[in-house]
Amino acid sequence: MEEPEHEAPRLAAVVCHPHPLYGGTMQNKVVYRLARGLRRSGAVVLRFNFRGVHRSEGEHGNLIGEIEDARAALAWLRERYPDLPFALAGFSFGASVITRLGCETGDARFLLAAGFPTRMGGAEYLETCGAAKIFVQSTHDEFGPRAALEELFTAVAPPKRLVWVEAADHFFAGALETLEETVWREVREYAML
Repeated sequence: MEEPEHEAPRLAAVVCHPHPLYGGTMQNKVVYRLARGLRRSGAVVLRFNFRGVHRSEGEHGNLIGEIEDARAALAWLRERYPDLPFALAGFSFGASVITRLGCETGDARFLLAAGFPTRMGGAEYLETCGAAKIFVQSTHDEFGPRAALEELFTAVAPPKRLVWVEAADHFFAGALETLEETVWREVREYAML
């Protein structure tokens, strides 16, 4: 958990990492940059490892278990900062986790999905999700290709925003600083923090 360096927190945010079975952890470079952009925007940020990652107990929960992990992390953060609005952010598999959880809870200030994986199962739930959604995607994302994401985004219920970052791959290679700046800007402008 990290608080903003130069101001009191105005938001509490949980950030989720990519797929645990493919090396995803809370130390992932994209997750770190998401968290840093959020923190610069005035958020207190909680990153955590899903079940079975590093010293976390349990084993991979096939998305359902990881949604429960995120729910527990969010409950802990909200208990610690009860007067702050909250947001959910995630990268890749973590983006699937937070959008499902955020659409279910319905009271997040916004959902920030980076590298949303269009090739990882259905996303029909986004068609009726009333939460504010910010999608940040690499222009060369092999797990969420531009055409597939644009098609999905068309069906996503408003409010929504899609921002493309010129990057070499799914992991925002060569554009991590741009990703962080994009998160900072979008949270400050679109989410009006």
